[in-house]
Amino acid sequence: MNKRDFIKSVGLGSLAFVQPVRAMEAIKLPGKVQHRVWINPDHRDTAADLQQRYREYREAGIGVIYFEEDSPLHFKTAKEAGISAHRWFWTMNRGDKELLAAHPEYYSKNRKGESCATNPPYVNYYRFLCPNQPGVQEHLQQQAEQILSKDYVDGLHLDYIRFVDVILPVNLWQQYGIDQSKELPEYDFCYCDTCRTKYQSTYGTDPLEMEHPDQSPSWRKFRYDSITRVVSGMASVARKHRKPITAAVFPTPEIAKRIVRQDWVNWPLDGICPMIYHGFYKESVQWIGDAVAEGVKALRGSFPLYAGLFLPDFKGDEAQIREGVRLALANGAAGVSVFGTLTPAVLKILKETIR
Repeated sequence: MNKRDFIKSVGLGSLAFVQPVRAMEAIKLPGKVQHRVWINPDHRDTAADLQQRYREYREAGIGVIYFEEDSPLHFKTAKEAGISAHRWFWTMNRGDKELLAAHPEYYSKNRKGESCATNPPYVNYYRFLCPNQPGVQEHLQQQAEQILSKDYVDGLHLDYIRFVDVILPVNLWQQYGIDQSKELPEYDFCYCDTCRTKYQSTYGTDPLEMEHPDQSPSWRKFRYDSITRVVSGMASVARKHRKPITAAVFPTPEIAKRIVRQDWVNWPLDGICPMIYHGFYKESVQWIGDAVAEGVKALRGSFPLYAGLFLPDFKGDEAQIREGVRLALANGAAGVSVFGTLTPAVLKILKETIR
């Protein structure tokens, strides 16, 4: 099961930074707006099918495709159509059987001491790594090296670059029969010995000995910084290859920090795709503009923001899709990043924005 299958099944991803790569982000489109799309390539597609499809995407203003799997045919055909082909890479959520068998110690533990390797929360494939375990960053950077060494890969797109959701979007509480109006220990990660010892060496306290660890600003910051270090390491690999690095993240800086320990405003990236999936949060389309405005303001021009839109949330309403795109652009997004079926109607809406 891939990430977007989960989305559909439940009704719904003081440090020394490396400098972001700017030179090869993507082929620039006419005008100021550029869109993106997340795709899991279908290996049954023919070259002829893809040539027509990607030509239509390019004409609609799509300048980057994030491919969830490797497929030389898809990547190269997209590039021939003038679209940058980036590999969409699951980062902290790694359910690889070989890795699980060889290094169960790599995996994150919750406040009850349960490991993602043996007790994954929510769904079976939620197998999150601990960012502080020795060997984890090296493993991920080796994976990035293998991906970016391929000449048909134009960039790296990080996903699941975070901790487990300590709080799910409210739309999912009923699905799981849980009330997450407060942080529950079984969903609060990472309390492995390595993280606890590392935190204690700086702050003098074992987080497990705190009465309310969920209320500790320094413990939260420790985990923000732990993920940021992973991003910085991945960015250093991208910089070496002179290829851009982007990430899919939670919708706003505040939500990302609060529920998955992402401090994405301070990451060394070339672009960000906040997943502003309004239906997950029981919000109207209007909220898309609010979320974009919050993110753009917090970034202060560090890198462009592409508003992630989940097409099923719009229930086929073309007027609502058009309004969602309009609100994103009006509030400072450099484009939208779309997940869902790109129908001719959707492509037409996207194309309208680049004239």
